[in-house]
Amino acid sequence: MKRNVIESVLGAVVLIVAGLFLVFAYIGSDIKPVQGYEVQAKFNAIDGLTVGSDVRIGGVKIGSVIGQEIDTKDFRAVVTLSILPEVRLPMDTTARITSAGLLGSKYVKLEPGGAEEIIPGGSEIKRTKDVISMEELLGKVIFLVTDETPAQ
Repeated sequence: MKRNVIESVLGAVVLIVAGLFLVFAYIGSDIKPVQGYEVQAKFNAIDGLTVGSDVRIGGVKIGSVIGQEIDTKDFRAVVTLSILPEVRLPMDTTARITSAGLLGSKYVKLEPGGAEEIIPGGSEIKRTKDVISMEELLGKVIFLVTDETPAQ
């Protein structure tokens, strides 16, 4: 009977330590969505980008993707971004979807321009560049190597 009590207490301690590790991992991972002002950007393709993905400038997280929808007029993907309030983006900012490494997750990379005018909350980033999928790149490389022209 005494052995069962010791095993139960030891099991409880292990579960508490595991829970603490999960809490510290969540706090340290910076996966919480950013609360700030919202801007939108339209892309032809957003392959692999999900709600909760990072928005970064120079590799530093300054926001999160908080929404995705399709514009029924021009059939482009509309991505809603939440940007930290202290980060004021110039009007000529460029948004592009890129990946974190060869097999990494997708995120929105912002490249601020030099304009004096600031993008107000609720407006749109006009300059965007679409994601280049790995399948397209591999297809181009294969056609270059085999000297065949891809079907248009």
